[in-house]
Amino acid sequence: MRLRAVDIVDVFVYLVVLGLFTQFFPTVITESFVVSLLTAVLFKVALEVIAVFKRRILDRVRASRTPARKTLNAALLLVLGAGSKFLILWLTDLLFGDAVQLGGFFSVTLLIVVLMAARLGIRLLVDGTRPRDGSA
Repeated sequence: MRLRAVDIVDVFVYLVVLGLFTQFFPTVITESFVVSLLTAVLFKVALEVIAVFKRRILDRVRASRTPARKTLNAALLLVLGAGSKFLILWLTDLLFGDAVQLGGFFSVTLLIVVLMAARLGIRLLVDGTRPRDGSA
């Protein structure tokens, strides 16, 4: 995988959003700037992997010929949506321990929604187009 300029911009956007959440939400804590930067990189990697699975499941939903199969794949999409928050909480705890606390499920859900909205906003501002990878 090649590192692109847009990937660096994503990490900086995630860093700013994480910094704002740390400032305004008492349950979100990072011990230092370096830890915040590494957490932003973790968010970038995790959200890219989750986006790959999301695209695959969406392709399966579109390709489904029967209502039962379409419903099953849509349910998988819902499981991925909720499970991704727990995955990010678990990875953050595994890699950073007590140095980073993202609060609970609801604060991390809000954080991820804001991360994706900020990413979309920056890409619209810079490129003038929506991301083609379907992740935002």
